[in-house]
Amino acid sequence: MDPRALTQRLAPPGGPTPPDSVEAGYTTLCRREAPAFQRAARSGEPLLVACTQESRLFLELADRTEGAPSLDERPIRFVNIREMGGWSRDAAAATPKIAALIAAASLPEPDPVGTVSYRSQGRCLVIGAADAAEKAAQQLGAGLDVSILATGGQGALSQRRQQAVHNGDLHRLTGHLGAFDATWRSSNPIDLDLCTRCNACIAACPEGAIDFSYTVDLARCRSHRDCVAACDAAGAIDFNRAPLETTERFDLVLDLRETPAFSQHALPQGYQHAAGDPQRLTQAVLALRDLVGEFEKPRFVQYKSRLCAHSRNEKVGCSACIDVCSASAIRSEASLAGQTGVRHHGNTPAKPVAGGQGGGIAVDAHLCVGCGACTTVCPTGALAYAAPGTVDQGRRIRTLLQTFRQAGGQQPALLIHSEEAGRRLLEDLGRAARVDTGVQGVPARVLPMGVWHTAGVGLELWLAAIAQGASQVWVLLTDEEAPGYRTALAEQMAVAQAILTGLGYAGTHLSLLQARDARDLAALDAALRAAPAKGVARPAVWTAQADKRSTLDLALDHLLAEAPQRPEAVALPAAGSPLGSLRVDTQRCTMCLSCVGACPSAALADNPDRPQLRFIERNCVQCGLCVTTCPENALALEPRLWLADEGKARKQLRVLHEDQPFHCVSCGKPFGTARAIETMIGRIGSHPAFAGPNAQRLRMCGDCRVNAMFSNPNEQKITDL
Repeated sequence: MDPRALTQRLAPPGGPTPPDSVEAGYTTLCRREAPAFQRAARSGEPLLVACTQESRLFLELADRTEGAPSLDERPIRFVNIREMGGWSRDAAAATPKIAALIAAASLPEPDPVGTVSYRSQGRCLVIGAADAAEKAAQQLGAGLDVSILATGGQGALSQRRQQAVHNGDLHRLTGHLGAFDATWRSSNPIDLDLCTRCNACIAACPEGAIDFSYTVDLARCRSHRDCVAACDAAGAIDFNRAPLETTERFDLVLDLRETPAFSQHALPQGYQHAAGDPQRLTQAVLALRDLVGEFEKPRFVQYKSRLCAHSRNEKVGCSACIDVCSASAIRSEASLAGQTGVRHHGNTPAKPVAGGQGGGIAVDAHLCVGCGACTTVCPTGALAYAAPGTVDQGRRIRTLLQTFRQAGGQQPALLIHSEEAGRRLLEDLGRAARVDTGVQGVPARVLPMGVWHTAGVGLELWLAAIAQGASQVWVLLTDEEAPGYRTALAEQMAVAQAILTGLGYAGTHLSLLQARDARDLAALDAALRAAPAKGVARPAVWTAQADKRSTLDLALDHLLAEAPQRPEAVALPAAGSPLGSLRVDTQRCTMCLSCVGACPSAALADNPDRPQLRFIERNCVQCGLCVTTCPENALALEPRLWLADEGKARKQLRVLHEDQPFHCVSCGKPFGTARAIETMIGRIGSHPAFAGPNAQRLRMCGDCRVNAMFSNPNEQKITDL
């Protein structure tokens, strides 16, 4: 089929029509037939190139073509249809896939988002043994202002002083590119700033306790102090000097020690850990040389504190985002000093998290690497991925699936992969299929979709894809993903699969495919050949919403409408489930309603007319704040998808517990419940303020209790209860 006719006929719904300048029949467009590209570039129309191999060449040609708009005025887009489909054993059936890939690539660019700025003046701290640190400093070159922190008294400093040299053990390192704060402690009697490196102390020491690192080995020193007598620099050696703690700010850090200063998977930008590996050291040096100046990156994540289920009133419920963040970019803002028994999302026990007052979380945009894992595990949508947003990602998914279907494709599988390691693996698979009869390549029904990071697409978009006609959703994982990401994605997939299985959709619809390099291509090839799972008979036509829960509700409603079976409820795994109910132990519950005030999603409500605890299951995100807040331990989460009354029941208020109101013994006005009054009497009834006839005050409403307290002016007032 003529690609021009194909792309025009199968343009994405609501998207731009591919340009008329698309030409057909070129087999070596990037080389011998390059003038055809230049003619299209001069047209000024949107330009899409179905080749990524020579993208650099195309961009250079466009920049040098006289009469062509600049790349700022008219960017050129690229799409890979060769390795992703053409080089496959079933390439003859790949026309629907090629149409889908072209249509998705023709969509408008996402709206720009805010940026985060870094400023680096090239002040670099090298940490490690003295001689190794000096060699690394020489490799860094004159473009950086290098200081050395010689640690552990190891190695030897050169005779020539070329950089500022400090001696000590690193105590703390925090920050990011342009703003690292390093704190080290030194107990070395020799002040390296004052030391002239005359080496007289080394020659004078009878124990050989001083070497060319100009550090005194205090374990070998016998306090002869011959070194002090030999030193000509006043104050350079002082055994009475107190251990010194120093803090300085640097823009960059090169760490040569075996153990890095940061333990998280994603290290801060501007920090390089090379240890003893020469290749890693070379890569680190090259990276640091380029980090001088001003830099920007997208502000990847948007945070809406009003939706956050992390904490209320110094109680912690959901901490999924904090747990999954591989860059340690998210911290708790709840005050939990001394508190125990907090919970993670999904009822998983957690450690208390310390933070400031006010509740919620704080996201350090300078540390954020944009993986989006926090937005995937967030049950409420308080954290939302912004570059691109859910609406843009959902539009791409819908375009791929709808275009594929319109072109005659059936049972598509959506393959989500990263734009770096994941893309390279699929390109290698396509190339292998070209030459290796044992490799099939990317099948015609598999629609690859590249994303910045695979952890940034989660439950609501997976289920939306199934609702919109995907047979399966696969996520390709590589060595890029932190172990915590894999666990979080697996938990989310278990929830999604439980929903689909419970609704009667046969087969495995969601899978994590793991591959590292060419050694895993055979296993990846086999995984992509999995049989289709049962999908919906009538695909949905809506697009994803900006609100995570709204997208999830749309997907669930459509999947239920098309479901082969409709049970009363589908049990879901506790770990990672954003859906569920709440069980109330009515024998314990006193209707204090503290859970209502703690609920961040308006799932719990009272009744102003009578003592009732009411619940909207659709709103519950299973954060557990109500459970940790309840003083009577009367609540428990129940992960499930409730489908009674065609799914309408979960969207309506229902009563979880109610009690008869207790009436004031003085005025008869109802207040509280009998159980609450009994509990109160049991806890404070022995207090002297309620001794004798005053005991009746506990059975009075607030107004009558105050009146009773002030009715006898001679009675001692006890206010501290």
